[in-house]
Amino acid sequence: MKRWQVIGCAVLICTIVWLQIRLWGGEGSLAHVDSLSQRVALKIETNESRRQRNRVLVAEIQDLKNGLDAVEELARSEFGLIRDGETFFLIVDE
Repeated sequence: MKRWQVIGCAVLICTIVWLQIRLWGGEGSLAHVDSLSQRVALKIETNESRRQRNRVLVAEIQDLKNGLDAVEELARSEFGLIRDGETFFLIVDE
């Protein structure tokens, strides 16, 4: 083999080794891309649950703005309020 062929083979082998290192480790590697994909999936799931929570809150705000029935229901459920003339019964299980 001639000297330039040996140098060419060495450069080729070094290039292949370098590409393998880049493929399997470090930024942009398969493992890095997989971890980023998992993080993106988690963020999408979190965002969707927050969107659903926001929809519920917007609906509750609209109910509170539009009528006293929602305010009364909220006062009864959250604060245990009763109207004048109503009788409150508390049933306790033993």
